[in-house]
Amino acid sequence: MKLEIDNTSEKIIKASLIVLKKEGFTKATTKKIAAEAGVNEITIFRKFENKKNLIDATKEYHLKNILEKLDDIFDFSEDEDIEEFLRISFFGILNLEEDDFNIIRIAMEEVRDVDDEFLISKITDTILNKLEAFFHLQKDKGLIKDINTKSLSVMCYSSLFQSVILWKIYDKSLGFETNYYVDDLLKIFLEGILA
Repeated sequence: MKLEIDNTSEKIIKASLIVLKKEGFTKATTKKIAAEAGVNEITIFRKFENKKNLIDATKEYHLKNILEKLDDIFDFSEDEDIEEFLRISFFGILNLEEDDFNIIRIAMEEVRDVDDEFLISKITDTILNKLEAFFHLQKDKGLIKDINTKSLSVMCYSSLFQSVILWKIYDKSLGFETNYYVDDLLKIFLEGILA
């Protein structure tokens, strides 16, 4: 279903994200979404026809926004310093908006609840592709060892993205300052762990 997003549709889509975050896929009803959006439930059916179309439109709308942000966060120039790129990428993810983390929460829940193309895989692919392109360039320039850039990208993804997910989605704190964590992470990454 190709959807034109007018003000009312956008209001409903934003309300859907809020309800999905609170209730999850199975408990999010069109009635709850209508109440959150401040519209009549029949308006949802006029705009989206059914709950599945509404959920799909919500995912598409928010996924497009977060993928654009991730593309910007992991953008780099040919002369980008490795440590600076990783630092900027880490803080770029850390500073995403609450709605961005809500769509990631939904994407993670979606893996458990829905047999559909997963949002989380699109988010992961965007980050991994950017990291791999960056590390491939660094390898071509002779700034890093001749190693598999895909493996390096997966390792960085795990360290950068997953640590932020722990903080922002699962509310797990390291118990010390973020800058200390990033400095430590970069030191381990760039210098290794051997004495």
